[in-house]
Amino acid sequence: MSTFEDERYRWRETYFVLFSAARRPTLKAVEQRLAAINKRYQLSNPSADDEGRFESLTVVSPDDFAALDVCYTGGDEVLEQGAELVRELAPTTEPAQRPLLKRIKQCDGRFDVLHFEQVSGASDEDEGDDMLDPGALLAVLEELATITDGIAIDPQSGTFLGSEGG
Repeated sequence: MSTFEDERYRWRETYFVLFSAARRPTLKAVEQRLAAINKRYQLSNPSADDEGRFESLTVVSPDDFAALDVCYTGGDEVLEQGAELVRELAPTTEPAQRPLLKRIKQCDGRFDVLHFEQVSGASDEDEGDDMLDPGALLAVLEELATITDGIAIDPQSGTFLGSEGG
């Protein structure tokens, strides 16, 4: 079940980890690395292709009042979206980060990391904003970027995240 279908969570934003599809990890490797970040993370809905490579996974972090759906996309679609992302980011990218733009153009693999906030069921749109902690999101993005030698990015703000982004 997608976290979109879970009434306990509300989608907040989507982040990307862009990388070479040749560096796409196995599901087992991703599960081991993410579980090692925090023993309280709950991993569910694991999916792999026929060769055992990562397809998707849900990470729930009760301490952060958050859940993350991570899914893989690859091929021409990623190359095209990467080129568009570079066009959008180029005018505002700092000189020190320009090499990242060059790398993005070559990325043909991407993890979409959908960030969800846990809600109690009340209709108040701002409910939970005080409790939602980005800790799990940042840790998972950094680990996925490390595993793939990729680039974590917030496409809405154009911000590079993790050690690559400074």
